[in-house]
Parts: sequence; structure tokens; C-alpha cells
Amino acid sequence: MTTGSAPPVVELAEAGYGYEDGPTVFRGLTFAVRGGRALALLGRNGSGKTTLLRLLTGGLRPTSGELRVDGVRVGPGRAALTRLRTSVQLVLQDPDDQLFAASVGQDVSFGPMNLGLPEEQVGRRVEESLEALGIAALRDRPTHLLSHGQRKRAAIAGAVAMRPRVLVLDEPTAGLDPHGQEQLLDVLAGLQESGTTVVMTTHDVDLALRWADDAAILAPGGPYTGPVGDLLGDSALLARAGLRQPWGQAAARVLRAHGLPGGEGDAPRTPEELLSLAGRPGGAGRSMPAAGAGGLPAQAPPGPAGR
Repeated sequence: MTTGSAPPVVELAEAGYGYEDGPTVFRGLTFAVRGGRALALLGRNGSGKTTLLRLLTGGLRPTSGELRVDGVRVGPGRAALTRLRTSVQLVLQDPDDQLFAASVGQDVSFGPMNLGLPEEQVGRRVEESLEALGIAALRDRPTHLLSHGQRKRAAIAGAVAMRPRVLVLDEPTAGLDPHGQEQLLDVLAGLQESGTTVVMTTHDVDLALRWADDAAILAPGGPYTGPVGDLLGDSALLARAGLRQPWGQAAARVLRAHGLPGGEGDAPRTPEELLSLAGRPGGAGRSMPAAGAGGLPAQAPPGPAGR
């Protein structure tokens, strides 16, 4: 992955991996996560997204090539793995695979305690992480009494307490209702503002277009990486990856076909952006054609300019 000019925080260099008695998942994979960029990792089921995350975070070791943090190879020793896990943290898709302590506070404190930090410092990290995730009031709540959304936040808080530079999330919005998704995105925005780089796997191309700076799409011959708008505007690549086109890209094509504001430049990322396009400079006084079949603008009759 070559997007951006910042040096990678964590990277796989010519890495290979295959499960025992299974096919090779990756061969000669080079993939880097650069600081300060929101990265969405997309691909169909079975494309290797979760395997890639586990390779990046040390849950799996490449069978060839190497994993690096700040350009330095991560070896097999405890010190190297500790350095990796204080730099990069993985949050699993199902929070029940990650939460195990009796209460939220105990669970969030587990990682910092394993680092051998003083009790006062552990307590401070727990408080800050719970505040960042908006669940400070749940500190003493038994984990088995949490809602699904609360469990998601508690699992993320446990990773945040490790103060990672890169937070890796596997399908973090899965199972959340729209309100829960919005709350989670607000939390991630706060973490990013505080300097945490976030990597997210998702099947939701609309979410990726809205949230990410960059995308990595797992497809034959890939992964393919670059600015999210460029990759999600490549219909041939999306077809190879088994992904649908984001509605924002489709809307931009319709706007462009009808000579309407917003057809040029970046595709709208949210419904609000789409609705505001009529107010752009140069767009005043231009009206949307009447809707045709399927709610799309009807084709206007040819005018003097041939339109």
C-alpha cells in the first residue's frame, strides 16, 4: 500500500500466509498503514480481510516475509510483541469474543495491568478510555448485562486503554442500529482527533465512502489501495471484488449526466451533501428535472444546445 507520504506505522513486507490444510490466502503481500489516515478495508466474505487484520496485529505470524513497526521487524520474542501491541490494537467483530471480566472497568484494565503499569496509571487509563467511549457510567456494570452497542464500546475501550497509535476494527458497525452506528462514528472521530489512526473492515461501501480517507479493496490481483473516492468509483474493480457501487458515486453519475451541480469533483458522501449541492456556486437557479422511473431524474428533451 503506497497511499500517502507519511512513513508507515505498521506494515507487512512480502508477506505470505496460508492456513494448515487450506489454500494460500496471501503471497508476496505488501501492505502498510500510515498515521493520520482513516482506512477502510473492503472485500467479499472469504477474501482475507480478517486474516490480514490478524497478521497486522500479531494474532497470526506470516509464513514468509515480515511484519514491521516503524520499519523495524517484529520478531517472535515477548519484547517485540509487547512493542507491537502497544502500537497496534485489534477489536474483534463480536465483542463477546473479547470481553471476559466480570465488570466493564475490570475488563478495560486488563491490558494496562499486563503491561506492568502502576495501579494509579492503570486507573487513569481506564477512566480516560471509558470517557472517550462515552461509557464512564458503566464502569461497574457486569459485562453480561450490557446491550450489544455497549459491549462494542467496552471492547473498544479495552483496546484504547493500551494507548495504541493504530486501532484496527473488524466490522465495528455490524449488529448496530443506525443510531448506534452514528454514536460509534462520533466516538471514532474523537479518537482520530486525539491522534489515533483507525483501520476498519466493512462490507458497507456507503459507510466507507462517507468515513474513510483511503480504501484497500481485496480482489484478485490486489489488494488495491488509494483514495477512497477513486477506488469506490472504479466499477470494474468493485465488480471483481464482489462489491456494489456506493449510492454517492451513482448519484454523481446521474448529476453529471444531466449537467447538474455536483456531477463534477468528489461524489457526495452523505444525503445532506447531496441535498446541499444545489446551493453550490454556479448552481443557483438550476432546478432538478422531474423524477422518472425509480426516482431518477427523467431525461430532459433536447434543447438548443443539443441536450
